[in-house]
Amino acid sequence: MRTEDVLAAVATGLWRWDNVSGTVSLDSEAARLLGLPPRPATVPESAVRSRFHPVDWNEVNGIVSLAAAEGTLAEARLRIMDEDGRVLRTVRSRSKPMVDRTDFQLIGTLQEIAEPQPGTTGDHTAITGDWRRSREAFLLDAGRALAEARSTAEVLRVAASLSMPGFSPDGLAVFGVAGDRLSIIGHHGHDAGDEGPFSDMRLETDYPAAEVVRTGRAIYLPSPEEYKRRFPATWPLAQRFGRASWAFLPLIVAGRTMGTWMAAFRHPVSFSPDERSVLTTVARMLAQALQRAGVAESERELSTGLQRSMMPTLGPEIPGMTVAARYVPTGGGLQVGGDWYDMIPLPSGRFALVIGDVQGHDVRAAGLMGQLRIAVRAYASEGHRPDAVLSRASRFLAGLHTSALGGAAGAGPAADGDDDFLNPRFATCLYVECDPATGVLELARAGHPEPAVRMTDGTVLMRSTAGGLPLGIVPDTDYPTTRFTLEPGETMMLCTDGLIETGGHDLDTGWARLKSILESEAHGSESLEELADLLVSAVHGPSSHHTTGPLADRREDDIAVVLLCREGAGCGCGGAGTAPVRPARRTVITVAQVEPERIASARRQIRELLHDWTDPDQVDSAVLMVSEMVTNVLMHTDGDALLVAEAVGELGARRLRVEVADSSDELPHKRHPGEMASSGRGVLLMEMLADTWGVDPQGEGKSIWFELCETGGGSEDGGDGDAASVPVLD
Repeated sequence: MRTEDVLAAVATGLWRWDNVSGTVSLDSEAARLLGLPPRPATVPESAVRSRFHPVDWNEVNGIVSLAAAEGTLAEARLRIMDEDGRVLRTVRSRSKPMVDRTDFQLIGTLQEIAEPQPGTTGDHTAITGDWRRSREAFLLDAGRALAEARSTAEVLRVAASLSMPGFSPDGLAVFGVAGDRLSIIGHHGHDAGDEGPFSDMRLETDYPAAEVVRTGRAIYLPSPEEYKRRFPATWPLAQRFGRASWAFLPLIVAGRTMGTWMAAFRHPVSFSPDERSVLTTVARMLAQALQRAGVAESERELSTGLQRSMMPTLGPEIPGMTVAARYVPTGGGLQVGGDWYDMIPLPSGRFALVIGDVQGHDVRAAGLMGQLRIAVRAYASEGHRPDAVLSRASRFLAGLHTSALGGAAGAGPAADGDDDFLNPRFATCLYVECDPATGVLELARAGHPEPAVRMTDGTVLMRSTAGGLPLGIVPDTDYPTTRFTLEPGETMMLCTDGLIETGGHDLDTGWARLKSILESEAHGSESLEELADLLVSAVHGPSSHHTTGPLADRREDDIAVVLLCREGAGCGCGGAGTAPVRPARRTVITVAQVEPERIASARRQIRELLHDWTDPDQVDSAVLMVSEMVTNVLMHTDGDALLVAEAVGELGARRLRVEVADSSDELPHKRHPGEMASSGRGVLLMEMLADTWGVDPQGEGKSIWFELCETGGGSEDGGDGDAASVPVLD
């Protein structure tokens, strides 16, 4: 009897699928099982594919690929459909893939199997459907969890927590390849030290993981007997763990085997095609996750090295002062950008604090930042004043762009298209020269956010400072300087715009967020390092999600922040000192003739100084008088206005004194303006709103002042408009 007749008697047919010619050869029984005329034939593959249920056909592709990779039989269950889409029968296919690169042939059998009636205990359709749904859900969860893992340790932790449908392993290990050696990267389900014999072995070792790396094919060992038969040399090492089945699968990325994943089971596992498919899919996802984690860790190591090389240490301790600093990259790419800070010892015995921000968040910005930081440090170390340091730095940065243009022109067409390289980059910068003995600070600012000062009682003011254009825009730019004194117990904050604007904030709302942190009484006893952490966490920590700003743009920016505390009561930097119960609040601001817009800054300074003043009407009066006094200086003299405001005393009984000095000897005169007059009301306002006021002649120029008492009455020393202090005006 012929073989075909014997197979037909048990409802089994032979087929041969050739994807090169696109045809399928069938014997008569195979043709009958597929719903075709029962005679030997060679038909187009489309005619056969149309007979399979679409879901089953998708399963066949994966099973064939798996069998081809492992060199095993491809076994699948297929539903056969007629032209009307009804299921005729169910067959089992057992075929051997013959693969040559992308071409393959399937040679095997088709056998009809009995389909159980619905509702019986052997309802294979329901069981298979449930298992498939469970498998799909598991693979989706596993893929999501592995995709979110950011480090090798996280990937291994996720792999150890995976619960596979119906056959979860209780022992896992990941082997990595380094040269001709195989070692364990991580494991789960074993005791500490169990990895010892496997931690460093040669690839020629007779061990399943090593063979998988050598061949690139998975090894399934369903029983201890099979393990002992195939790998007798290393069986004693595996025997002591008491496992019943093992699967060793290659970790392949871009065609390269980077290691082996071992899954071990205490219960016997037959490793059916479905189970092998699940394991193979997990191994592929695990390999991709480990590759991503390795790249991310390399990038983090590179960015950390760049940061360490570019971010300086704060240097030795400064007598009487404490400094803290933080740098937070934007989080994208190599996590390096253009923000920087520096602390520079000066030849005079003073020191300089520098903070800056080069435009951009890429490697080029980081490179320019490194060059600019070195240039600023060099100019400062030569002993130049703050304005000269920034002028030279601006010329240096503009020169870098000029050199780049010249180099690109000489390079010819090779440089064409590199628009970003040819575009100029500017930088903002704030340079502060500090005298630790006196607390005197001299600042020069190039388009950078202004510093903020927290006073000893917790009041926070944004210190108004003169400034110029960002560095690199105009080579020869002048940068005016501002001088003020950091009193004992006060803390100054320098920061880049990332600390203010990250989270969708503009300058106003971002500053309000930081101000609330600095002013909080709970921070008065915090160390300077803890305060720096609080400021950064307010922007990047969990609480930042509850303080988003009004802007739709939520892009992050690099952050640099430097805190300087002059030791004394209230600064929280560990210094000792004696201070009054309620220390004075004091602010100083210069308004130049060429900067009339800084009158608005003066008004804001007064409001911030009196943020907790009892009577809001008095605050409005003080702001109005300050605006009038400074405006008069700019309009009626040729010099600048120097404003000094100080509030002293206990809450509810404080006295505010404001002085505005100028270089003119001309005294104010009382006028009688008409209803339509636009000027001439300054003296009238002072008489109406101030508790007391006056004019004090100085060596050169004069000082106009007024006082307000928080109780609303006259000053304690009889300040009811003392005629000795107020000039007699006609």
